[in-house]
Amino acid sequence: MLLRRRAQAPRSYSKVTYVSDSESYDSDCDDTRCQKCGSGDSPSKLLLCDKCDKGYHLFCLRPILVSVPKGSWYCPSCSKIKRPESFPLVQTKIVDFFRIQRNPESPEMLSQDSLKKRRRPSGIAMSKKKRKLLPYIPTEDSQRRMEQMASLATALSASRTRFSNELTYRSGMAPRSANCATLEKGGMQVLSKEDTETLNLCKKMMERGECPPLMVVFDSNEGFTVQADRGIRDLTIITEYVGDVDYLEKREYDDGDSMMTLLSAANPSKSLVICPDKRSNIARFISGINNHSR
Repeated sequence: MLLRRRAQAPRSYSKVTYVSDSESYDSDCDDTRCQKCGSGDSPSKLLLCDKCDKGYHLFCLRPILVSVPKGSWYCPSCSKIKRPESFPLVQTKIVDFFRIQRNPESPEMLSQDSLKKRRRPSGIAMSKKKRKLLPYIPTEDSQRRMEQMASLATALSASRTRFSNELTYRSGMAPRSANCATLEKGGMQVLSKEDTETLNLCKKMMERGECPPLMVVFDSNEGFTVQADRGIRDLTIITEYVGDVDYLEKREYDDGDSMMTLLSAANPSKSLVICPDKRSNIARFISGINNHSR
């Protein structure tokens, strides 16, 4: 479960060559067909590669492109995407990358004690009345946890993204004071005290290097995706969506692929989005779309 709402991807404008429904085509354009489905239908959704001039429907690409990308675009065959270099499976490097804090007490004991406190028995009637958020349960094998974190470090490094587990407010973007819950249109949903404690527990576990049981994997067609490394129950908190906070109106023509709504204000000029392209965590790869580019 991710604690933010996904924003609809903004419409992008580009000089990329594509075919318009309203245009009259020359004989070459009439023959343009999608290399994936073989159809020439929906010409307004047909992109042409800037190198080989072959066509691809936006919705036939994997991952799907939600809008025409800015600048030049290269098809999967011409983009020559290479498998990224794996992050070193060295404990000291992983500790430094994620800024892991080491407490005097055993982290394993701390997390297990905290989880036991959250697993209080309750009646069926109470469970049906209100479903509570659950903390994720870290993998017990410390070596496997290190591999999980190394997979995330690989994805972040390849994306030129710094690890962060907090919202960040940068100069020239929306200030911290702009993130005001009272501006939320229709009112802001507030977490209960118990659910807030669960969220804080998950943050503390991550600070101690007890990451969610997830692996970030690379596929030449899909880009970076996330796979569960063990069974995860419904309503389990995985992480909080984080990144740089900015005004939505300033990102109207941004081709960022993973923006998320933070604040939907009655006054559109005060609406905020989270931009995880510079600073982020594993949420970027759970909800993001990794587009092919050169």
